[in-house]
Amino acid sequence: MQVLELIIFAAIAAIVLYQLYAVLGRRVGRQPEDTPATEAAPIGVRQAERPAGPADEGVALSGLAAVKARDPGFDVNHFLGGAKSAYQMIVKAFADGDRATLRNLLAPPVMASFDAAIAQRESENRTETVEFLHGPRADLEKAEMAPGDLARMTVRFLAEFRSRSKGPEGEAVDDRRTAELWTFERNLKSRDPNWTLIHVDAAEA
Repeated sequence: MQVLELIIFAAIAAIVLYQLYAVLGRRVGRQPEDTPATEAAPIGVRQAERPAGPADEGVALSGLAAVKARDPGFDVNHFLGGAKSAYQMIVKAFADGDRATLRNLLAPPVMASFDAAIAQRESENRTETVEFLHGPRADLEKAEMAPGDLARMTVRFLAEFRSRSKGPEGEAVDDRRTAELWTFERNLKSRDPNWTLIHVDAAEA
């Protein structure tokens, strides 16, 4: 009798184990095909490392991101250092009436405006020199990409300088503090590394 009971229990156990295997044994754990197609990238994977897909198409970059997308080697600190040098050079060249230097740094409309002011000063028989009391402060105000691979960078300059002018009535010394927004432009595909001043605006100090 005991032998018969053991055989029956063994048969029942075998049937139960077979059914468990049929349900669970074939697929253990998460399978690759179980991953939804829209599942987010795992934590720790940068967005930039994911291959572009339909959801990424048509996304427009702006500001510095757009500039760096066209020119990965663009460095803001290096640019601002060059902008400060250009600022001082242009201010001094304008005071000296150095048109040759200005033509290499200014866009034609800006050059025309500067040239008119220099001509007016010359017609009044006046001369001027400028001395910077401190190095100007330069802060990036705006960055943008224009059509044709043109990058435009607007810089806020804060400067203190001493102007010495001479005219028919004598000599005058004037300490000035200025705040201006200068916009520079450069074609990022060009081999010429220089930026051109295309616009000047007054700014709040």
